[in-house]
Amino acid sequence: MPRPASLATALCAVGWHGTEFLFTPFGHLAVGNPCLEEAVAAYRHAFLELTPERVPIEWATIQYNLGNALRALGERENGTTRLEEAVATYRDSLMVLTRERDALLWARTQNRLGSALGELGRRETGTARLEEAVAAFRHALMVLTRERVPIEWAMTKNNLGNALQSLGERESGTGRLEEAVAAFRQALMEMTRERMPLEWAETQNHLGNAFGALGERESGTARLEEAVAAFRQALMEITRERAPLSWATTQNNLGATLQSLGAREGGTARLDEALEAFQVALDVFEKAGADYSVSIANANLRQLNSMLPGKNWRDGVEPQNQATDSTSDSKNTS
Repeated sequence: MPRPASLATALCAVGWHGTEFLFTPFGHLAVGNPCLEEAVAAYRHAFLELTPERVPIEWATIQYNLGNALRALGERENGTTRLEEAVATYRDSLMVLTRERDALLWARTQNRLGSALGELGRRETGTARLEEAVAAFRHALMVLTRERVPIEWAMTKNNLGNALQSLGERESGTGRLEEAVAAFRQALMEMTRERMPLEWAETQNHLGNAFGALGERESGTARLEEAVAAFRQALMEITRERAPLSWATTQNNLGATLQSLGAREGGTARLDEALEAFQVALDVFEKAGADYSVSIANANLRQLNSMLPGKNWRDGVEPQNQATDSTSDSKNTS
């Protein structure tokens, strides 16, 4: 059947690549918040013309795309309302879209549901959402196998690694963190620098986060050094011009690890590097209107300032106090 006009508008709003493009480094650059808002409105309007009884697969596909647009907005905002809406939308889709009816779309929806749950879980204090995210990714991997769809398998492994890392950071042992490292390394078997340079770099960023979390639990600095190396690898492909939000996220993560190294080593060389990384990251986050990331970078700068009393933010101008009480993470994962 022909697409409703409202759906065509939504596709135009998010670009001809579709909503999957939103979660690539280029997608962050190409699609701004106004376009996402337009897409959300258009997808919702499409439900006036399509019902799950008449066209179940097309209805579930639109729910999937609506969830993607809501999740992309939610990741840029401080609150959790959009992310909650995304989770509900994906779950609505899965009530109609069974594994038997369309295995690949079911698995892709499970993957996106896991990502939304993981982002919610990172903003909350408990582990329930993160456990749900891990379960969703494992469901997706039942269909998205390396033999069948190697790139999607690798991307889902990367997402699983993120959820495992977040869980591991809230647990006393290192088992989940080691699982996360293994998942990222598996992802890099298919997402090579030659084949997918930006995705390879994003996974290097995530691997750096996992190494950094392990390093925080060890007395030495070997894991932290591995984390710094992974972030620097990522920045070889993720440039400010090419993918500014991803570049800023990686700079923020690099800064947090350099700060940890500096605290253990003495001297200020690492701390000075961390200061520069946080400052350039904050500049990009503010220009992009990424409020949640702004709050994290500001919190990092305030903490670092206490370690570098002779230094000033932005040549003596302190950032606004935008961090919220719920912001506890020093790193970004997405």
